[in-house]
Amino acid sequence: MSEQIARMVERESAKQALPGPSLAVAPTTIASRFKRAIDLAASALGLVLLAPLMVTIAVAVRLSSPGPVFFRQLRLGRGGEPFYVLKFRTMVADAERRLSDLESHNEATGGVLFKIRRDPRVTPLGRFLRRSSLDELPQLINVLRGEMSLVGPRPLQLRDSYRLEALDPEAFNRRLSVMPGITGPWQIGGRSDGTAGMVHQDLDYVENWSLSADLKILVMTIPAVLSARGAC
Repeated sequence: MSEQIARMVERESAKQALPGPSLAVAPTTIASRFKRAIDLAASALGLVLLAPLMVTIAVAVRLSSPGPVFFRQLRLGRGGEPFYVLKFRTMVADAERRLSDLESHNEATGGVLFKIRRDPRVTPLGRFLRRSSLDELPQLINVLRGEMSLVGPRPLQLRDSYRLEALDPEAFNRRLSVMPGITGPWQIGGRSDGTAGMVHQDLDYVENWSLSADLKILVMTIPAVLSARGAC
């Protein structure tokens, strides 16, 4: 019990060290409320229908390599609100500590994102989960909690997020004016055109958001996932 309390204190301390929800956010409208209602219904239904698959993946992750089933990492959400994004673990347990050793091998352009096509930290099962995007299924819990939406700019790692803030503060702020999403414009575009392409597509989404745009992205996500475009 004392270890659980210590972990809770550590998580809260880390969370408090981050900037709070102090950034400007997009105004709440009837359409945005409807979007949230869709998120609630779809995430709840998805968790029920996909429960057998998620349990199977959880068992496979547990048996495939030492470490926890889920990967939890702090990200910045709407307005800069920090939250823990959830994924099935696809890397070795000490992957976070090994990141600095791999910086020189970064293949992403633009100085913000970190991406290696053959990342040595990814497990064999993790590679399959990533290519199929099955590792993202636990984020339905984030959607249910109100931390994410089905569609929106992807929440960046803190390393990437703060690099974007240093490089382009306005883009950093505008991306965080809306709820981050499980899928978004960059995901359906192939995720292969570096930081500039990601930022351009995300800001275009923020400026021109509509329910029909979200529906289009959700539909286009299916072939993008099946073809594993940009996944690694």
